[in-house]
Amino acid sequence: MSPIIRECKKRRLDYFILHTGQHYSYEMDRLFFEELELPQAEHNLEVGSGSHGRQTGKIMSGVEKILEKERPDVFLVQGDTNTVLGGALAASKMRISVGHVEAGLRSFDRTMPEEINRVVVDHISDYLFAPTKTAKENLIREGILDKKISLTGNTIVDSIRQNLKLSKRKVNPLKDLGLKEKDYFLATVHRAENVDNRVRLNEILKGFRLISEEFSLPVVFPVHPRTRNRIREFGLELGGVSNINPMGFLEFLQLEAGARLVLTDSGGVQEETCILGIPCVTLRDNTERPETLEVGSNILAGADSEVIHEKTRFMMNVDSVWTNPFGDGIAGKRIITILSRTGNSH
Repeated sequence: MSPIIRECKKRRLDYFILHTGQHYSYEMDRLFFEELELPQAEHNLEVGSGSHGRQTGKIMSGVEKILEKERPDVFLVQGDTNTVLGGALAASKMRISVGHVEAGLRSFDRTMPEEINRVVVDHISDYLFAPTKTAKENLIREGILDKKISLTGNTIVDSIRQNLKLSKRKVNPLKDLGLKEKDYFLATVHRAENVDNRVRLNEILKGFRLISEEFSLPVVFPVHPRTRNRIREFGLELGGVSNINPMGFLEFLQLEAGARLVLTDSGGVQEETCILGIPCVTLRDNTERPETLEVGSNILAGADSEVIHEKTRFMMNVDSVWTNPFGDGIAGKRIITILSRTGNSH
């Protein structure tokens, strides 16, 4: 959302940031605002972690109170989290226009909570900002009116371009961690289907050890709090992996840009590596970012250690010459311009 926030600020629009506090560690919420030099959120619900129902309910209740007070013309949500679902439901029921940034993404796997969130939010939104042609086609196929959909590109391209410059001015994680460019793997694991399943999580960690041994490169693994808790609960081994605490986005962005290859179950990281020209192995059985598979920046490996090993070996030999499918880096500007034309950005 940072490119949209910066564009609102640049145009001196009347806007506010509502932060739900869905993430429950300092590194994963407030630090983003400070590092990205964004204005602090005027409203922070501090909902914390919890079951899907409880967390979404708390978000809806909190958002409703803020919207009763602020009465905005349009309420923008981005992505596929419970924050997006709870916020969009609350605004929609109050007859406040909802704009969904990154609309139309589909994994076609309804067992994923994020897929439910994406589908519901798209169908109750008034403005659907599709990042790619594939995303727009998904929306039209589901019967959403073409006039509601705008093909904008993805704000992640804007974000990477803006924030990589900012990052290099402020931090140097490779130096801090004693790493050399293209001389390490980077890994992230946080999705429930992986970390809440002992067999899958164990296989993923085993896969990390296999590739580290074969290529004699460290696997740098910033461990999400939820993942660390599950590793401890399941009694799993982190041996052979350089596990570190979660880091801010600016540091992580530089680690991505400097990695030889990235292993992840994150949708955003699949996009970021594609834009940065870094090969990616996705630790899932499907993806809502099929464009990354089509251009050859990414490959699906699931959660079998041997398959992770095999797919990593394949991607190590891929030339990073694909075309970025996510747009031209001015999606934030385009989104605000579209809202301005409809009279919904004052």
